[in-house]
Formats: sequence, C-alpha cells, structure tokens
Amino acid sequence: MSELNKDVVDLVWGRPSSGVSVSIFRRWAQGFVFSESELTALEQFEGGPCAVIAPIQAFLLKNVLFNRESSNWRQMSEEEQKMALCSTLSEILESVCSSTSTGFCLVTWAKGQSPHTSTQTITQAQSQTQEMPEPASSQPPQEQQPTALAAEELGFEQFHSVLHKRTVVSVADLREEVLSLYHTWRGCCGVLLFLYSVILTKGIENIRNEIQDTMEPLIDPVHGHGSQSLVNLLITGHAVSNVWDGDRECSGMKLQGIHKQVGAFLKSPKFPIWILGSETHLSVFFTKEMSLVGPESPSEQARRVFQSFDPEDNGFIPESLLEDVMKALDLVSEPEYVTLVKSKLDPENLGIILLGPFLLEFFPDQDSGIPDSFPVYHYNGLKQSNHKERVEYVEGTALVLGFEDPMVRTDDTPVKRCLQTKWPYIELLWTTDRSPSLN
Repeated sequence: MSELNKDVVDLVWGRPSSGVSVSIFRRWAQGFVFSESELTALEQFEGGPCAVIAPIQAFLLKNVLFNRESSNWRQMSEEEQKMALCSTLSEILESVCSSTSTGFCLVTWAKGQSPHTSTQTITQAQSQTQEMPEPASSQPPQEQQPTALAAEELGFEQFHSVLHKRTVVSVADLREEVLSLYHTWRGCCGVLLFLYSVILTKGIENIRNEIQDTMEPLIDPVHGHGSQSLVNLLITGHAVSNVWDGDRECSGMKLQGIHKQVGAFLKSPKFPIWILGSETHLSVFFTKEMSLVGPESPSEQARRVFQSFDPEDNGFIPESLLEDVMKALDLVSEPEYVTLVKSKLDPENLGIILLGPFLLEFFPDQDSGIPDSFPVYHYNGLKQSNHKERVEYVEGTALVLGFEDPMVRTDDTPVKRCLQTKWPYIELLWTTDRSPSLN
C-alpha cells in the first residue's frame, strides 16, 4: 500500500490494534442509492455511513427544493437523479478545496479492478496511485450494480490495493468527471470513494490542522460512526471538531467552531435544512419556508454572543462578564449602567446573569418574522427506522410559539427535543401515527 494510502487510512480509520473489523467495513461499503419509495431520498443500509450520507442528502435537498424548476420536488426521473447527485457531490468537493491551483482529486477503481470483476483479479491486484488519466468511465453502466454490501468479495486490504487517484484542475472538468463516474458512486464502496476524494481534495495536512484531537479518526474503528469533524468537513468544508459559532477559549485552550453561515452558522443556515444528531445516527429536518433562515435578528445575535461567553452552555455567565457581553453587542456599557443592569438581572446577588432575563431586558417582544405554522419534513435514511420499512419523508406541521405557555402541547419526542435547541417553544404535528425516529 502506498504511503498516500497509508496516510488516508490512518486519518479515516486510525490505527486499530486488531485492524478494521469486517462488519464495520461492510457497513461502509455501500454506494449512493436512491430509495424506490422516495425518489429524492438516499437510502442507508446499515449504521455508520450516515456521517457522509446525511450531509449529502441535505445538500441534495437544497438543490432539489431551491435550484430546480420543477414544482414537484419529490419526483425525479433517473436522469434527474443522476444530475442531482453528481452536482451535489461536485458542490461539496468545490467547498472543501483549499486552493483551485492544487486541483481536485477523485478516487476511483484502478482500471479493470472494480468489485464487479472477479475476486481473483482483485486479490492479485497491485497497490497503485497513478496520476495517469484513464477513460471517462472505467466500467460500462450495464456492469455496475448499485450494491450496498460487498465486503464478502472485497475486504479492507483489497479495497485499498485497487484504488486509483486522478486529478482535475478546473471546476468544469471536475463536474464532467464526477458525472462520468455516476455508476461508480452508485456502486459498491461509492460512499468511501467519495469520502476519500473529499479528503485528498481538502488535503490530509489541512484536515489534521483543523481537527482538535488528531488521534481521533474520522470513522470510529470500534463502533463505525463518523466523527463530528467528518460531518463538519462535509457541511462547511472545514474539519473542526465543535458545532458552536466561532472560536471559544476554555482553560487557555482555543477551541475551533463554525466560522460562517452554512449553506448564523449551523442552527441558522442559508437554507431551511438541518441535520439532526442523536447519540447514534444523523437524519435531516427540512422545510421550504425561507423566512426561517432570514438574516440574524438582533435577539438571535445577542443569544449567540452571550453563549460565546458561556462555553459550557450553562445558560448563564458570571456577572463579571456582563460588561464584555454588552460591549460586544454595542449596548451602552458605562460602568454605572452596567452596575444598574446587574442589580436588575441578579436581584438576589448570586453573581450570575441568566440568558433568559438578559434577552428579555434588552430585546423584549421582538418579532422574529417567523410564521406561526409551516409544513415540515423529516428524512431518515435507514429502512428499519421508517414506517413500513420504506425510506420516505415524514410530513408534518410545525408551530413556533412565543415565550408564553403554548396553547397546543404535542408529545415529548427526541425530534422535538432536538429542535427545541433552535426553537424552544416549537410543537410538531405529524401526519403519521408515530413521530419520526432520530435513530
């Protein structure tokens, strides 16, 4: 295996003492396959690769919902699926590219070494990462099957011995090459081939410089889940390990967060599409209601700034930091006025300032411009997590209420609790008998 391959393997899988297990590699050895029940949804066959599939599903939905002329966004022909997936993969590769002068890397099968050739040929293949160009499509479409689980015929070591890297310099060439590899992305190991393409396009050293703990691999070799750095790399182009806005300092250590609005930052993206995380899985919540992602309101900005002084998310800050928060928000911050505000916000002299009273003091009754209700959808790529074991969007209606006690109370579900970190008083009414699953 070449040194380049070794560096990629170390970054992605770490150096597990017993090697990467067959079952974990098998779970990641799927391609990008559209659901037969939901033509704009990708299907995930086993736990693990949601760290790649969910971000790609989110970008794909953005392109289908907001960049496509067709009014029926849930219908796509096979040709439209091809164009939607390939334009999404190209977009992500463009976003991670540190410098167009270094070009874009695409990792695919060495010529004649796809898993659809014989196992004997694969076993005998020699390690190589040539830079020589190969034909636009190394395998004719009829030989490419969108299979998911191929470790039985292609093990971890064999997979890494039959990879080929090609480099393209221009965006136009990138889009053309990605399109020509459509059947490769759909076939065995398509998810890993794309992940490796992202890593080599971004640059291994660039990723290591952004990851907080360089000993943590992008894919956990024991449990098989993707790290937050991997998810952030695909969403934002930066492999930072945290999800808060901007950088924070904790005990003298600089902790990197999200530096720009994706698509403020992760919770207020440019498009109303959110990736939801549970302890074990990633899914996607989305709507077509663009008013949800307008410019950051003063109260939203205040909440973000306040929380930047509260790195542990306690919901309060020491009163000694109140002046700094007020200065950061361009509020009047003369010492006498700050003292007055402290006495008002901390009447019991506990020495802390709570977020809620702070927002009510400076930003009362602020109209967010968000409609009272709007249609929403939830995507979970795992068949077994869907009703009737079919990957389909779950439809619903969201009600976003104010600080007062809501008139409508729906059940307390993981999806709702997750969304309450964005909208504390959200209620969800789903059209199905059961709420969608985060897991």
